[in-house]
Amino acid sequence: MIDTLDIKITRTSGSRLQETDFTDLPFGKIFSDHMFVADYEDGEWKNFQILPYGDLSFSPGISVLHYGQAFFEGLKAYKQEDGKVVIFRPYKNAERFNLSAQRMCMPELPEEIFVQSIAALVDLDREWIPSAANHSLYIRPFMFATDPYLGVQPSKTYKYIVLTGPVGAYFSKPLKVKIETKYSRSSEGGFGFAKAAGNYAGSLLPAQEALKEGFDQLIWTDSRDHAYVEELGAANVVFMIDGTIVTPSTRDTILKGITRDTVLTLARKWNVPVEERRVSVAEVIENLKSGKLTEAFGVGTAATITPIASIGFEGQLYELPDPSKAEFSIKALNTLNEIRYGLAADEFEWNYSV
Repeated sequence: MIDTLDIKITRTSGSRLQETDFTDLPFGKIFSDHMFVADYEDGEWKNFQILPYGDLSFSPGISVLHYGQAFFEGLKAYKQEDGKVVIFRPYKNAERFNLSAQRMCMPELPEEIFVQSIAALVDLDREWIPSAANHSLYIRPFMFATDPYLGVQPSKTYKYIVLTGPVGAYFSKPLKVKIETKYSRSSEGGFGFAKAAGNYAGSLLPAQEALKEGFDQLIWTDSRDHAYVEELGAANVVFMIDGTIVTPSTRDTILKGITRDTVLTLARKWNVPVEERRVSVAEVIENLKSGKLTEAFGVGTAATITPIASIGFEGQLYELPDPSKAEFSIKALNTLNEIRYGLAADEFEWNYSV
């Protein structure tokens, strides 16, 4: 257990808050006034600071630019009706942050440093948290290697930074998705379960090709046979098949989503059958054809719960029932919003008060 973190705070001399249009918040393009920064040197984390948001200066030989030791997390803070500010399930993100660090051969960050650094930054910039429905403060903690050395080996120094920014919805409409059978997001023995920057770099070309075909997102499949569903490009994927919630079980190729865990917890509380297992593409298509697949949706921090309207596979487009009448996903989203915005009891103690 770490005592209260000793953070040096340097406040901005000129806030951008008043010039920010909170009615137009494109996701990930607007940043709050401050950022948290810490360094890993000589085997320990040090130099805890909150600084004005701004550019950083690095050597062009910094190892992250050449060998890719970088990963991130994503979570959100919410302003409740009574003005209270909460962060949703930060300790789960801290746990996953360290899983990524282990796989990327990078130093773990004590969970209390992770949570306290985020809480301190959110507290300082709490005026940046939108009050509108379905809006929040997105939080992006990340770590990268900083050795100015051109050699294929783990860096000895690292930087941990937290950025925040006000956001609205990530997706504005139900998704048209394509089952990907050419490219792969990750492979067995790889680091698909980590939020490594390289995972996202490799997904960009396939996503762009799908966009040209009129799709919003991809459903990734296993790299060996492209026979099993893994996840969406920006979220885990969940299906309602014949009254049962079915979702791919997490493994080394699939991100262990926190929103995914939250939704499954709610389903079990409501006595909705849940199956976490390998889900074949053939099964999805068969149940689409028979009408037993009645709901499909993405679950993630950015996406929250986003319905899928249609699924493309091998040149055929399969339409799902009207997402506006999808009973489970709508109930799950409404319940989740009520908990996060303080309109319902937080019986699972998911909210962390700032």
